[in-house]
Amino acid sequence: MKVFLQSIVAQLILTPFICWRGYQAIPPKKSWRIPYLLFFLLELLVFFTGFFFHSLLPDRVFITIMLVCNTWYIASVYITLAILALELIRFTHRRWPWFPAWVTKKWRSVKTACFVIITVGVTLLMIHAYRRVMFPTVTHVDIHLDKPIAGRDSLTIVMMSDLHIGEVIGKKQVQRFVAMSNRQQPDMVVLVGDIMDYESRFAEKARIEEDLRQLRAPLGTFVVYGNHEYRANRHAKTQWLQKTGATLLVDSVVMPDSAFYLIGRDDYINKERKPLRALTKELDHTKPIILLDHQPWSLAESAMNGVDLGLHGHTHYGQIWPYPLLMKAVYENPYGYSRKGNTQFYVSSGIGIAGPPYRVGTVSEMVVLHLTWDR
Repeated sequence: MKVFLQSIVAQLILTPFICWRGYQAIPPKKSWRIPYLLFFLLELLVFFTGFFFHSLLPDRVFITIMLVCNTWYIASVYITLAILALELIRFTHRRWPWFPAWVTKKWRSVKTACFVIITVGVTLLMIHAYRRVMFPTVTHVDIHLDKPIAGRDSLTIVMMSDLHIGEVIGKKQVQRFVAMSNRQQPDMVVLVGDIMDYESRFAEKARIEEDLRQLRAPLGTFVVYGNHEYRANRHAKTQWLQKTGATLLVDSVVMPDSAFYLIGRDDYINKERKPLRALTKELDHTKPIILLDHQPWSLAESAMNGVDLGLHGHTHYGQIWPYPLLMKAVYENPYGYSRKGNTQFYVSSGIGIAGPPYRVGTVSEMVVLHLTWDR
């Protein structure tokens, strides 16, 4: 249901605007205008079918409708931006005429050409944006710690956050994630929250826990809650996470090989989670301390409590441009590497997505952290 509430703005405002401006741009022929109007009528029919009957539809039908609505929602944003850019150009011409004579003489043809260019351009953008989600990139990050991990020359950690297993990210994608991780031959794998999207039934029906059990790392796989683990079916999600073979850390500390600490915090959404100082006060601070905390709100807290490396997700770096600009205003570090005092951080844009299966201006990423230190 949430997807329909998110895209209703596009349906009630952007869609009529696009339909009107496009109708003015296409040739005044039935062969153009009838299919054009039928497209918008069909799209609205699909949207309102999902809106009113979502609870009655089979999952397969609902997911198809959701994909159609999500696709149009994102496309309509960029079509609207393109139209507004053209309106701005036209405004400047009215104020200070600068169009070549052939443009004004062939204005009807120019409008049709703009219609075609925008349609093709946005279509290609959507294809590219979809592929960015379906084929995540591997981001290699070198981290030099100020403290050594005894008995090791280096440590390789595969970090995945925001898988959002559900209607869009399913079994095939998770199998791809697992294969990507195993190719890195990591010492340890960490899953930094939002493993599921909303409902747990999609992962349960597809038995995706069997795929996550195929993750290979000598020191093990560790997982923490994200805010989506608190949405719907919370206890079922916890039970499912415990079947994945990963060690679930909820305000707890482990020592994967007795040479460094790994802290897993409960998600920030739980206002009763333990303060970080309660988790670090008894630790030997001569050993490296690595923190898993889904939401990157507590960077100063991490630095104050002697954390050496904080790993976060949650932001998706906005996922769809121009939202990355908003993320920069909201978070101290919405994406990538940063440092505060002696504490280093990496905030991942996530390997999955929430909502529309598209990324514009951001990437779906698996992060491979290569930790080294002076001996």
